[in-house]
Amino acid sequence: MEEKKLDVNSIIGFVLIFGILIFMFYQNRPTPEELEAQKAEQEQMAEEAQKVEEESNTVAPAINFQDSSAVANYKSKLGAFGFTNPSDKITKLENKLVSLEISNKGGQIVEARMKQFHTYDSVPVYLVKDGNASYGLNFTTSDNRVLNTKDLYFEPSLSKSNGNQVLSMKAKAGPTAFLEYRYEMKEDDYLVDFTVRSQGLNGIIDGSKPIELQWDLKSFRLDQSVEYENRYVELTYNYEDDKIDYLSVGGDDEETEEDVKWLSYKQHFFSSILATNQSNFKTVELSSKNLVEEESKDTKFTKAFSSVIPLELAGGELAQNMHWYYGPTDIKVLEQYEELGLDDSISFGWGIFGWLNRYVFTPFYTFLSSFLPYGLAIVVMTILVRLAMSPATYKSYLSQAKMKVLRPEINELNEKYKDNAMKKQQETMKLYGKAGVSPMSGCVPALLQMPIFYALFMFFPTSFALRQKSFLWADDLSSYDTIAELPFNIPFYGDHISLFPILASVAIFFYMTMTTGQNMPQQPGMPNMKFIMYLMPVMMLFFFNNYASGLSLYYFVSNLITIGIMLVIKNFILDNDKIHARIQENKKKPKKENKFQKKMREMMEEAERQQKNK
Repeated sequence: MEEKKLDVNSIIGFVLIFGILIFMFYQNRPTPEELEAQKAEQEQMAEEAQKVEEESNTVAPAINFQDSSAVANYKSKLGAFGFTNPSDKITKLENKLVSLEISNKGGQIVEARMKQFHTYDSVPVYLVKDGNASYGLNFTTSDNRVLNTKDLYFEPSLSKSNGNQVLSMKAKAGPTAFLEYRYEMKEDDYLVDFTVRSQGLNGIIDGSKPIELQWDLKSFRLDQSVEYENRYVELTYNYEDDKIDYLSVGGDDEETEEDVKWLSYKQHFFSSILATNQSNFKTVELSSKNLVEEESKDTKFTKAFSSVIPLELAGGELAQNMHWYYGPTDIKVLEQYEELGLDDSISFGWGIFGWLNRYVFTPFYTFLSSFLPYGLAIVVMTILVRLAMSPATYKSYLSQAKMKVLRPEINELNEKYKDNAMKKQQETMKLYGKAGVSPMSGCVPALLQMPIFYALFMFFPTSFALRQKSFLWADDLSSYDTIAELPFNIPFYGDHISLFPILASVAIFFYMTMTTGQNMPQQPGMPNMKFIMYLMPVMMLFFFNNYASGLSLYYFVSNLITIGIMLVIKNFILDNDKIHARIQENKKKPKKENKFQKKMREMMEEAERQQKNK
C-alpha cells in the first residue's frame, strides 16, 4: 500500500513539475522590446549570410567566345597568361566511389558527387555543386598584375598512368611556360592526388609578393534537422606535430595556425579535406561562419568555411604536392590514410571519452553490426554495457538501501534539532560515521559511469555506420524518428513527435520512481533531489526529440535493463534485515577519524561555537 502511495505521489509530482515548467516558460517569455531586438538581430544575420553567399558566388563575367574583341580584351588583361585560348569545357574524373567535374575556367573542381550515398530525401550527396565551393591562387606578375587562377582558363589533358586517371590543367604563359594543376585519381579511392606546379614562370610571377591558395566552401544541408546537423559541422585541422583542433561549432570563429598538415571542412557525415604529404603548410588563416539562424526546411547551407594558405617559390617556381579528399567521414575509410592521419578528423570526443568512443565502442559496434541488424546491434551492445556496469549499479543501490535503513534515526535527529541546522548536520554526519555509511558512496559509482555515458552520447550521432540504417519505425538511426508531424513548432521540441524519446522518458520516470523512495532526506542548503530527478524525464523528452534515434533507443533499453537489475538486486540479493544488523554492529565498533573527518568535525564545532556566541 505504501509503494502504491509513493507511485501516486510521484505521478502527481511529475504533473506539478510539468505545470511549473510551462508556467516558467510563460513567465520568461520575451517582452515586445526583446522580440524586436531578436528580430533585428535575425535580419542582420540574414543580411550577412546573404552577403557571404553573394561573395562566394562572385565570378568573373562570362566571355562570349564568338566575340573576338571580347576574347582579345580578356587576354590583354591577363598579360602573359593571355596565351591560353579560353574555352568553356568540363572534364570528368570518376571511379566507383566519387565523380569529380573539373572546369577549364579556374582549373578547379566544380562538382563532387558521392556515387554510393544519397540524402534523407533520396537526392545524391553533393559536396561541391552550383558554385558552393571554389579555390584558386592569388599572385602578382612581374608587370604588376594581380591575378587569381579562378579567372584564368586552363587547357586540359587527360591520360592514364599505372591504371590511374591523370588530368593535367595548364594555364599557359607561353609555349613552354605554364601553371599546372595536376589531378590523379586511383581506382576505388576517395583520395585524389593534387599537385600545383609551374614551369618557365621564373621572372613572370613576382616572388616578392604573397602567393596564396584560398579555399572557400559553403557546406550543404544534408540532414532532416538543420540545427541538429549543424552541431556536427565544423572546420577541423591538424597542426604542430599532429595536434588536432577545430573552430567554434556554435558561432563564427577564425584562427591563424602554423605547421598545418591537413584541414577538413566536415559536413556531419561527409568531409572535404585538403592535405599535404610534402612539407606542412607554414601558416593557414582559417575562418568559419554560421549560416543557420533557426530550424527551417528551406535552409540550404549550414556554415561557410574559408582558408588562406601562403605558398612559396623554390627557384622561382611553384611545386606543392597535396591531396583532395571528398568522401564519407567514416572511420573504416579514413583509417586507410594512416600516413596522413585523416582519421583524426572525426570528432570522437575529448580525453578518455574520445578514447572509449574510438577504441572500444566503435570497433565493438562494428563487430556486432557485421552479423546483426543495426538496431538489434544497439540493443545487444546496450545489454552488454549495462551488465558490465552492474557492479557499480549494485554499489549504488546498496548505498541507497543503507540510507533507507538509517532513515528513522535521521528523522529523529531532524525533529530533535529542527531549530538548529548546524547541530542537526553535525549529528547526522556523526551518525553516518558510526554506522559506517557515506552519503556520497552512492554518487561514486555514478561518477565512474559518466565517461561511458558521455562516450556513447558522442558515438550515436557521429557513427557513420548508423547513417540511414532503419530499425522498427525509425528510418534512420543517425537522425530522429517520426511517428507524427505537427502543424506547428513547439519551442525546444520541434514540429514532429519522436517515439523513442517518449519511451526513454517513460523508462527514466519509472526508474526515478523506484529510486526516489530510497534517497537521503532533504538536507539544509541542498537542492531538492526529487524535483531534479522528476525533471530529467521532461528534459529527456524535449532534448532528444531532434537527436539520433539510435541514442534514444540506447537510453530506453539501458533504463529498462537498469530497472530489471535493480529489481533483481532488491528482491534476490539484498536483505534489509542483514544490512540493518551490519549497521548496528558497525555502530558498536570504535571509529578512528582520518585527517579529513577530523578537520570537518573541528570546522563544524567551530561554526557552532560562533553561532552560540552571536
